[in-house]
Amino acid sequence: MTGAPPLAVVEPVIGGADAPSRDRARLTAVDGTPLAEIGLAPRLLALAAVGRVRAAAGGPPPAAEVFARAGELFATAELAGESVEEYRRRVTMATGTPGPAITRAVAGIRAALGMTDRLNRAELPAEFAVPGYATRWVPRGTVLAAIVPNNHPEPNVTWVRALSLGASVLVRPGSKDPFTPRRLLAALLAAGLDPDRAAFLPGGHEVGEHLLQQADLGLVYGGPDAVARWTTRADVLVRGPGRSKALVGPDPDDDLLDHLTEWIADDGGVRCNNISVVLTSGPVRPLADRLAARLAALPVLPLLDEKATLPATGRQAATALRDHLTRITAGTTDHSTPRYDEGPLADPGDGTTVLRPMVLSTEDPAHPLIGTELPFPFVVVAPWRPQDGTRPLRDSLVVSIPDDHAELAEAALREPTVRKVVTGRVRPWSSVPELPHDGSLATFLLEPKGLVTDAADR
Repeated sequence: MTGAPPLAVVEPVIGGADAPSRDRARLTAVDGTPLAEIGLAPRLLALAAVGRVRAAAGGPPPAAEVFARAGELFATAELAGESVEEYRRRVTMATGTPGPAITRAVAGIRAALGMTDRLNRAELPAEFAVPGYATRWVPRGTVLAAIVPNNHPEPNVTWVRALSLGASVLVRPGSKDPFTPRRLLAALLAAGLDPDRAAFLPGGHEVGEHLLQQADLGLVYGGPDAVARWTTRADVLVRGPGRSKALVGPDPDDDLLDHLTEWIADDGGVRCNNISVVLTSGPVRPLADRLAARLAALPVLPLLDEKATLPATGRQAATALRDHLTRITAGTTDHSTPRYDEGPLADPGDGTTVLRPMVLSTEDPAHPLIGTELPFPFVVVAPWRPQDGTRPLRDSLVVSIPDDHAELAEAALREPTVRKVVTGRVRPWSSVPELPHDGSLATFLLEPKGLVTDAADR
């Protein structure tokens, strides 16, 4: 008889070694079982980490080969006593993100670390060749505090790229996923990263606030509250809710409905570029019904099932979510719940609660629910009129205009609060390294300075 998997122990990491802490927290899986014991970095330990990292900061960045090797190790090796299979299980059960999505994230991280140099070069102007004159991109600061999220592993690539641009990094992980940044740091150290280039410091909001105060620059992933707290700071790069949108014509065909279903629900609907608003120039309710029917067909499966597509949460959290949904959906039409015998919160038989998709509609294009993001496939269908122009598309990480109204693409790109526009039946997250995702990390961390040498007089 096989017993339960061993409880993971995650400690702060300073100078490349665990720094055991007496402050502890228990991380519970979404099925209610104990998953990990987390050592929390108290203020004094965080201060020590800041001092050590700052003392060693500066100098040239690690070679690109370090990051490529780290990506391979992250995806394949046993690191700190953890196999990639156990890593996948822990992240899945801690966050409620379906296992296949974590498998894809591992592959995405491996690919990104294999091309850090290409990603960085894509964000900086090409060097010019004039004898005696040169522009050098140099760090705005030497130490970055990174407050990373729980919703998906891949945003952790950002702080790794900061290392590749010459910064030293203090990482405060999300409370549900300390596993991804810890594993990434272990991979980087095994690949040859200087141990004092980065520190891993689990803790609450107060630890994050302290690190942001002590560092030269900050990177914050978070919801609306974090955006409101930090967005006015020029020394903090904020990555907030995606609020990604699609604009469709009056009579989308079945193929487009299939695409929209994927764009809403892929990876469990937890990514910032999943579609959470569909605007239509046609009737709202029929489109919402058609989307709800397709999304309702997604199976309810345990998180670790290789065909799982939907996220899950714990039973206590599910009760709170049910009450929250009742409050926020007032004044809209729910096209999904009537399709589910047991409601949108389903029991897959593994102790978790699966979050089934929810499609709502409103005839009010300014309804306050538009732009709301929840940790499962959640979408609001609302009307769009030609006289509205691009106004309803604002505040979007991605705007998809798959067929009708493609003439709005250029105008949408000029909207300051729209980061990316996709036309045609192309996934919202489709990209190449040369395409910006959410601004430029390189031009946040670096600034241009001029160098003139005596060759200028020749």
